[in-house]
Amino acid sequence: MLFRESETLELKEIVVDDIKKEVIAFANCDGGKLYVGVNDRGEVVGVEHPDEVILRISGMVRDAIKPDVTMFVHYEIKDQDGRQIVEVDIQRGSNRPYYLGKKGLRAEGVYVRQGTSSVPATEAAIRRMIKETDGDCFEEMRSLQQELTFEAASDEFTRRGVAFGPQQKKTLKLINSDAIYTNLGLLLSDQCSHTVKVAVFDGTDQSVFKDRREFSGSLMRQMNEVYNYIDLSNRTRSTFDKLLRIDTRDYPEAAVREALLNSLVHRDYGFRASTLISIYADRMELVSIGGLLPGIELEDVMIGLSVCRNEALADVFYRLQLIEAYGTGMRKIMGAYENTGKTPSIETTANAFKITLPNVNYFEPCLYTKSAVTEDCKVREKEQVMMLMEDSGWVTRSDVEAEIGMSASSATRLLRKMTEDGVIVREGRAKSTRYGLRRQ
Repeated sequence: MLFRESETLELKEIVVDDIKKEVIAFANCDGGKLYVGVNDRGEVVGVEHPDEVILRISGMVRDAIKPDVTMFVHYEIKDQDGRQIVEVDIQRGSNRPYYLGKKGLRAEGVYVRQGTSSVPATEAAIRRMIKETDGDCFEEMRSLQQELTFEAASDEFTRRGVAFGPQQKKTLKLINSDAIYTNLGLLLSDQCSHTVKVAVFDGTDQSVFKDRREFSGSLMRQMNEVYNYIDLSNRTRSTFDKLLRIDTRDYPEAAVREALLNSLVHRDYGFRASTLISIYADRMELVSIGGLLPGIELEDVMIGLSVCRNEALADVFYRLQLIEAYGTGMRKIMGAYENTGKTPSIETTANAFKITLPNVNYFEPCLYTKSAVTEDCKVREKEQVMMLMEDSGWVTRSDVEAEIGMSASSATRLLRKMTEDGVIVREGRAKSTRYGLRRQ
């Protein structure tokens, strides 16, 4: 009988290291047979000690290939043309992709059958195999990257007094039952490839950039660094009730915290696009990939219904006391804006979720024309002048012009009126004139 190599048939004259690659390729595809004792021309040369051949191959398969593929590999000694050969029958495995343990779950370790050859699989093919065997739950799928470190996550767990050893990683589903890192492990690792991009604009549109940053690494690191960066733009402004100063931040800290955590926990990490945070003069917008889950409406979320896309990731954040067990995030965001006169808005599409937090200290600029300026504008102008004096001490008319954005004549009238009302005092003459708060 003359053998011929094909997509499901491989020939080896003797036992060589490449046999591992062939077994992997068959197990990852449609199965196949490997014959030892047959040369490349299809001629039977036989093997002297077939039992030893089987022992060697089974040892290689058991020790070098991950996950365990032994149950899909069967051995048989056959007599052919008066010689003994070994038939290795490999079935399509149910835990694909299989790979060389030393190479890991990446292209150089995963092989597929292509014609009469076994070749490295593409990343797309590897992802497809993982999805076929692990299901559609992204965080439970095996990670393509297995060389992971957890410095940032370990620091966060330690800071919050939560253990983060090998057993905890298994319990939290960062590692599966085969001791393989999952995508959840990747998200918490220092090698996480998903990012958050933050841009700060001058004004209420995207005409002028003030600054932009991209944050990468572990979600734990992103969480802290993004919050700290946002905090730099979350200014504290003051109003006055007579001489009592009242400090108010542009964005309630509780609302910023909940909106940021929502964007990290609930986004769809099956997509590569970054989470986007845009900070304008009048608002902050957080846009994350992944719309509402099928069957869930925005009204359901607003009343507290909690249906989480990433349950294991949410469990990690819950154990760290970053979020609560039930869907209170949206209600906390809305509650943070009570009595501010402004309300956050939420928009959803099939593939995105957007939260807009209004700047509670922002008001449309007053227009200084011949028409009467509204009473609200007059009150805001006085408050801004008093806040400037509280922060800087004495100020000049030009300081007021620059801070409030009014003309020299309007600034002069405002300072004169505040002086006459006894709110501020004037000192000096001509160009050396300056103004300050009246101290009692």
